[in-house]
Amino acid sequence: MLNSGRLRLLSLLETLGTVRAVAETLHLSASTVSQQLAVLETETRSRLLERTGRQVRLTPAGLLLARRGREILDRMAEAEAELQALNDEPIGTVRLGAFQSAIHTLAVPAATRLATTHPRLRLELIESEPHESGPALRSGEADVIVTTTDYTGLSWGADLEVIPLGIDPIVLVLPRGHPLACRTAVNLAACAEETWAGDRPRSYMAELTVRLCRESGFEPRVACRFSNYLLALRHVESGRSIALLPALAVTPDHDVVTRQLSPPVHRNITIVVRRGTTRRAGVHAVVAALRDHPEIPVLSAPHQRPGREQHPPMP
Repeated sequence: MLNSGRLRLLSLLETLGTVRAVAETLHLSASTVSQQLAVLETETRSRLLERTGRQVRLTPAGLLLARRGREILDRMAEAEAELQALNDEPIGTVRLGAFQSAIHTLAVPAATRLATTHPRLRLELIESEPHESGPALRSGEADVIVTTTDYTGLSWGADLEVIPLGIDPIVLVLPRGHPLACRTAVNLAACAEETWAGDRPRSYMAELTVRLCRESGFEPRVACRFSNYLLALRHVESGRSIALLPALAVTPDHDVVTRQLSPPVHRNITIVVRRGTTRRAGVHAVVAALRDHPEIPVLSAPHQRPGREQHPPMP
């Protein structure tokens, strides 16, 4: 009989790539993970791993079981939720990953509403940027994510269900009194000599900023890199930089000026779940709470298509 814990280890190994990464994620020793995977090979009478030096990779049988194992784990969670909630009341824990600008605008309000409507449902919020949340969803570390399908570093296959949530403009953030603040919209070519506050390397906003600046004919001169938008906004407030940020990230308590880009740029905000998991009462309740959000002025309805899309719509 297959063991769910060992199936999870194998699924995580496919996603994370190394035994050490699996061990660190689950707070286990690498030797414990290796031993459990060896037991799984014995149980299945199959060679699941190929060892090359100190590294391992999944065999075709290992890949098959890892992917089927993820489906099995989802079905088990669904069955447990159904047994716990025969009266259709969502119960248990749902892990919601969201990028930081969606935490205070979408995730926390959804959690507040769910605490009232479904008090036996525990929602665990995880800050997870677009380059992190897709792998977390596939590995089972997250059950629902709020992300953007415009991020090119991710693949969106038939195993995932993408639910459009809205459209968020990308805005130029300037210190109050900056000469460009007198314009209604700014072409980035006018910013060639500016100093920039940037996001972490390889993150969605860092890559988008570099790409848009290069398309406008210059390489951005980056003075600082912050993983927290609050720090970036404070740096802009000080007059030492400008930045490109999602409009959701800029709240009225920051002493900055925002201007649309010319031509406009936006990102598509979506909810993503593993296909079929919305049948779980808890996952369904979280998705419904995210979609039923109060009006957010900067977030357009998903059927509207303002500005230029950065990438073709994903399935």
